[in-house]
Amino acid sequence: MKFFFHIGRYFDLLGKVLSVPEKFSIFRKQVIVEIDNLGIDSLGIVAIISVFIGAVATIQTAFNTDHPLLPDYAVGFATRQMLILEFSPTMIALILAGKVGSRIASEIGSMRVTEQIDALEAMGVNSASYLILPKIIAAVFINPFLVIISIFLGLCGGWLVSKFTDVLPISHYMSGILLEFSQYDITYALIKTVVFAFLITTISGYFGYYTKGGALDVGNSSTKAVVFSSIFIIFFNLVLTQILLA
Repeated sequence: MKFFFHIGRYFDLLGKVLSVPEKFSIFRKQVIVEIDNLGIDSLGIVAIISVFIGAVATIQTAFNTDHPLLPDYAVGFATRQMLILEFSPTMIALILAGKVGSRIASEIGSMRVTEQIDALEAMGVNSASYLILPKIIAAVFINPFLVIISIFLGLCGGWLVSKFTDVLPISHYMSGILLEFSQYDITYALIKTVVFAFLITTISGYFGYYTKGGALDVGNSSTKAVVFSSIFIIFFNLVLTQILLA
C-alpha cells in the first residue's frame, strides 16, 4: 500500500510541477542556471567515462570475436552498436542519476527542512513548479547533447585503441563504424535519453520535496533518489527497448 501511496503522491506532484509558471522571465533564468548545473558540470565525467567505455568495448569485442569466419570490421560495428544502443544512453543516465539526482534531492530537501519551501508557498508561489520544472526542462534539453558527445568520444576511445595497439587495424575499425549505419539508432538513443532525464529529475525532485526532519533525512532522501532513479531507468530501458526495437 505504501508503494501506491508514493505513486499517487508522485503524480500529484507532477500535476503541480507541470502547471504554467507564474513569471516566465524568472523561469527562463532558472532553466539556464540548471542547464549549467545539471548538464555542463557533468561534461567532464561523461567525457572520461565515455572514452574508456569505448576503448574497453573495442578490446573486449576484439578478443571475444577472434574467429576466422568473423571479419575484423565486425569489431568496429559491434562497438558502435553497443555505444549507441545501450552504453551511452543507459550508462550515462545511471551516472547522472548518481551525480545529478543526489544534487537535486539534497538541494530541494535542504530547502524543505529549512522551511524555505514553506516561505515560497506563503508568498503564493507554486514551489513545486518553481523548483522542479526548470530542472526537468534543463535535463531534457541538455542530456541528449551529453549522450551525443558520449557516443562520439566512445568511438574515439575505440579509435585510439586501434591506432596505438595491435588489437585490430584502424582501417578495419573505421570500416565497421561506417557499416550499415542507421539514423534510427540515434533516434532510439535520444528517445531513451529524454525519458531517463525526465525520470531522474522528477524522482529526485519528489524525494527532495517531501523530505522531513533534519540534515540526516536530507541524506536519506538523496540516497533514495539515486536508488529509485536507477531502478526506474533500468526498468524503462527494458520497456523502451521492447517497444522501439521489437
